[in-house]
Amino acid sequence: MPSQRFAPPSEVPGLAARRIAADIVDGVLHKHRTLDDQLDGSGAHPGLKTLADRDRALMRRLVATILRRLGTLGHVLSRLLDKGIPSDAPRAQSALLIGAAQILWMDVPDHAAVDLSVRLVQSDRRAARYAGLVNAVLRRCAREGQALVEEVAAQSLDLPPWLLARWSAHYGEATARDMALALGHEPSLDLTVKSDAAQWASRLHGEVLPTGSVRTVLHGAVTMLPGFAEGQWWVQDAAAALPVRLFGDIAGKSIADLCAAPGGKTAQLAQAGAHVTAIDRSPARVARLRENLSRLSLQAETVVADAVEWAGPADGFEGILIDAPCTSTGTIRRHPDVAWLRQDSDVAAMTVLQQRLLRKSVSLLKPGGMLVYCTCSLEPEEGEQAVAALLSAEPALRRVPIEASEVFGLSEIITTDGDLRTLPSHLPHADPKLGGLDGFFAARLVKS
Repeated sequence: MPSQRFAPPSEVPGLAARRIAADIVDGVLHKHRTLDDQLDGSGAHPGLKTLADRDRALMRRLVATILRRLGTLGHVLSRLLDKGIPSDAPRAQSALLIGAAQILWMDVPDHAAVDLSVRLVQSDRRAARYAGLVNAVLRRCAREGQALVEEVAAQSLDLPPWLLARWSAHYGEATARDMALALGHEPSLDLTVKSDAAQWASRLHGEVLPTGSVRTVLHGAVTMLPGFAEGQWWVQDAAAALPVRLFGDIAGKSIADLCAAPGGKTAQLAQAGAHVTAIDRSPARVARLRENLSRLSLQAETVVADAVEWAGPADGFEGILIDAPCTSTGTIRRHPDVAWLRQDSDVAAMTVLQQRLLRKSVSLLKPGGMLVYCTCSLEPEEGEQAVAALLSAEPALRRVPIEASEVFGLSEIITTDGDLRTLPSHLPHADPKLGGLDGFFAARLVKS
């Protein structure tokens, strides 16, 4: 008889997703790599190619939940561990975080969360001896963890202390707590639609926000949603869609979008009928911007250049948009790694670049032209203080205060100086997943 061949036993379902999640969490916490770098492009985790869509979605949600709840997870595990989290075996630490996150916040049976975390540890040579510990701690977590979460619910543990201190000082302790609470919820998917927002909200089982964006909680690959391939909409947080609206009617006007990639605001400008020049220093990001514009059937001139060094046309522009590089602390609800990768010292470094961009923009702006400056940062140095410094240095510029009627009556997002400032706690909703905004600042200036 011919010898029979037997296929090796397949891996336990879900284990690969958790192993990759562990690698990516390790990458953020121990190697200071961003989520974007590990999930997309040339630096993406090689194992992602092998995951089915469902497992990929699970992995992403696992990673986001851990980073979004990292402080509370640390508190819970420290209470359940007599000697603290093992420091000599990173996989044991990751397995505990993954198991506890599933038990406390995800719709995963407790026994499955425990079993797969134990298997994760057993498959790692350095961590295997902690399998019994992981099993015992996670079983205790299933029994006692929820009470441990509730006892620190009001302490905002899921923000780094330096960031919580900053927000408390600038916005007040109560608002800082509200912001921290809003960041604990998984965010919705916001879309900017070309037309007929109500129709797209219906098709995508979402709702139209007061700002005109469509918000939905659909999960899965964005590229598979109705209207994506046809270029009827693009993904853009509702707050990020506001700065372009501050230009008013720009049909036929020449507008430069500095630091333009990946192109959400470029698309808005082009859709509004402007003659757009989009500048970004990264060739890869400009290539992505071009792909997005092609899908959307929108036109813009694209330039690969450092905006600070770029000469620009001799006659300048009628409008300039600067979505400046920043600490991105306003995007933590969508990019929870930012909270743990940024440091207080990063703020000062970013403000230097922002001032260089602002000064450059003045030289590119025609007399009578409008400058809209925005950042996705909640730090005043990168917003209110940056504009104050520019106005002090450039007497040809003046602020044009934003009226509530220009931002759909949302007076709470307008500062006393007439600038725009959105917070994660703005736009509350009965369902937390349908509430909130990214933290954005925007100011509108005109050159005399």
